[in-house]
Amino acid sequence: MTESDDKWEGRFDRVKGKAREHFGKLTDDDVEEARGKRENFLGKLQEKYGETKENAEALLKDFERKYL
Repeated sequence: MTESDDKWEGRFDRVKGKAREHFGKLTDDDVEEARGKRENFLGKLQEKYGETKENAEALLKDFERKYL
């Protein structure tokens, strides 16, 4: 487990509202389905935004810099 994974799991309840605001295409259910797992959240970003894994990773890293 990476440091980012630990941050996600430990801070999920606090950041899930911010994630929902930041990534407007994600529903509350999408955020809940990720269950605090970074890789799951990354998959949701790829699915909803139609991004490659690399682009979704960049979007997620930007979010992490702001909120984690």
